Amino acid sequence: MIVKYLNKISKKYASKWLVLLFDVSIVGAMFFLAYLIRFNFKLDFDILVFIEQLPYVMMVAAISLVAVGSYKGVVRFTGFKDIVNIIIGANILATLLICFTFLSRRYLGELSLFNISGSIIYIHLLLNILFLIGAKLFIKSLYNQITQDFQSISNVLIFGAGNSGMLTYDAIENDTKSGLEVVGFIDDDERKVGKKINLIKVYNIHAINEHFIKKNKIEDVIISIQNIDPSRLLQITGNLFSLGLKVKIVPPVQSWIDGDLSVGQIKEVKIEDLLGRDPINIKNPDLEEQYDNKVILVTGAAGSIGSEICRKISLYNYKKLILVDNAESALYDVQQEFRQQGLLNIDVIVADVRNKSRIDQIFNQYKPKIVFHAAAYKHVPLMEDSPYEAVGVNIGGTKNVADIAVKHSVDKFVLISTDKAVNPTNVMGATKRIAELYVTCLKGKGHTKFITTRFGNVLGSNGSVIPLFKKQIEKGGPLTVTHKDITRYFMTIPEACQLVLEAAAMGNGGEIFVFDMGEPVKIFDLATNMIVLSGLRYPEDIDIKITGLRPGEKVYEELLADGENTKKTYHEKIMIAKSRHVEIDIVEQRINKLTALNSMTQPLEIVSSIKALIPEYISNNSTYEVLDSKK
Repeated sequence: MIVKYLNKISKKYASKWLVLLFDVSIVGAMFFLAYLIRFNFKLDFDILVFIEQLPYVMMVAAISLVAVGSYKGVVRFTGFKDIVNIIIGANILATLLICFTFLSRRYLGELSLFNISGSIIYIHLLLNILFLIGAKLFIKSLYNQITQDFQSISNVLIFGAGNSGMLTYDAIENDTKSGLEVVGFIDDDERKVGKKINLIKVYNIHAINEHFIKKNKIEDVIISIQNIDPSRLLQITGNLFSLGLKVKIVPPVQSWIDGDLSVGQIKEVKIEDLLGRDPINIKNPDLEEQYDNKVILVTGAAGSIGSEICRKISLYNYKKLILVDNAESALYDVQQEFRQQGLLNIDVIVADVRNKSRIDQIFNQYKPKIVFHAAAYKHVPLMEDSPYEAVGVNIGGTKNVADIAVKHSVDKFVLISTDKAVNPTNVMGATKRIAELYVTCLKGKGHTKFITTRFGNVLGSNGSVIPLFKKQIEKGGPLTVTHKDITRYFMTIPEACQLVLEAAAMGNGGEIFVFDMGEPVKIFDLATNMIVLSGLRYPEDIDIKITGLRPGEKVYEELLADGENTKKTYHEKIMIAKSRHVEIDIVEQRINKLTALNSMTQPLEIVSSIKALIPEYISNNSTYEVLDSKK
């Protein structure tokens, strides 16, 4: 009942005029106290003169406080700016009283009610500042104490005693519903260790041990350091998780709402925070012009990459956005997401890129000017068993959409490729490399500019290693890794889609854009990090099992093929791969022959045709290695 009443009270705010009356009353009381102090706490002054001056002082006080707007503040959220306003208001009041006193002595004589002793005015000024601020802070503290007494409180530490740490502290202190109580700061700077900030002590990370945590009942640590090195972040989180603490992180300052941090923005550390490199951010004002009033079509729009591309495009002033995919359930989910956001001019179409006449019908109806081709089969082991399907979608589907794009004079066609297309060791990668070759062959054959983007694994995408590890952790393990030394380049879904959108704006046709994604990440290390992020220990709580390489799987991925090098673009993280010369007529002839194969064709014959097109395709841990031995 009490909690319900407090919640009801917490949603109400005092009238600003009531706050003004309260402040003016304090000024009046302080005026009497100033007289007492001036006369050594004896009533040796003319009471009648004081009574005559009191209304005049309170009226001037009201004018001063209204001028600075201090009465408009919410008392329970009193902050630094409110305190500054009170100080300014008190000084305006003192200045006006001094001015009126000077004028009254000059023109009205000593007995005027406007004639107030200068010492009393200065004493009054100091008392006003002290008691007006003190009253506000007392009410704020009392409110916080009462509300906190009736909700569960979690004791937290803030890692970082710098500017970001102080802003985090202020955000927690000003949010009475956060349920958090800051009991200490942690900092690497030895000069800060042992000192106090707002009466809260700064500790060294080594002082945070099991005894300290138990003594202070610590539950969470909030990391509040802007631009923290990911390796250092991993080290910190590892130490804190080993102590049974939950770890949260403050987002980058550019993502704060209106430049202010709220407690709701403080999130638990995620695996993408530990990529080993800074997040890649691309800000290009030309993108708005690229997509302004354009009809844009995305194939594979229900997939992880395709749907995120659609989300990012939806932020621009497009004319119409067409979502094409044959996965109708996933496509329905994306459609509902956009409908709930109230987005208009979005059409969702169930269609297969292998059906050329159907794709042609869609292009003829909507006349798209920009096409993002994300439709593809991507799972290496599955495509190793089904090369016909890989050829049909990854090559045939790309060929259909690209040919139709030329037919309908699309401005730009952006192919979403993969680092597995580089010196491929599996069917999936080889078919994506052939897709790259085909769009390269179309350069200059029409109005359409063909652009390829090539990047590594995407964190959190459908079927990727992160969701797999999460499921395995939920089941109690073990986590399965195919090889202890296997490494992959990683990026987040937003990073991948930023690259795709930037490539569309940057490309002039014929380029293969690759990302500088930093150092590759060992999957074994990723697995151990995820165990740690789950608050568990390796191998005590969850083990990691080495299962052996899957058919067609590489130990190390590459971003550039043999004979390729790169040239820089205006963005330091984006490069253009300089591809070797391609015999266009021969390549086109072989691709046409390959896509003409029917489902009765033997897998060995299909893969043999693929290898004839891609001489650098050497199978690894696969039944197709027999074809390499014949070379």
